[in-house]
Amino acid sequence: MARNVMIKIILPLIGIALWLAACIPIATRSEGFNYFMFWIIAGIPFGIRYMFFKLMPKGYGISGTVGAFALNIIIGGIIGGLMLMTRIVQVFVDAVRMIIGKA
Repeated sequence: MARNVMIKIILPLIGIALWLAACIPIATRSEGFNYFMFWIIAGIPFGIRYMFFKLMPKGYGISGTVGAFALNIIIGGIIGGLMLMTRIVQVFVDAVRMIIGKA
């Protein structure tokens, strides 16, 4: 039971918290906090597998390749932000299941 709690609840929450804490200084600007940049940067590790499956540039110059690469990172970060939220919800669902004894 304690091993399941450690693997399913504590370690994912610690990992997510450390990653989000590392993303906060990147998204903080002198004008204020940039929530869109935070969303993208926080979602990159969770959406990295979705980044390069649709748009792979072939036959473009350097500007087209860099633009397609940047678009892939933005799309992967947005999808990863959604995956991050579903992962956090899943951790809390696992915690509730362990509390009520269903897991």
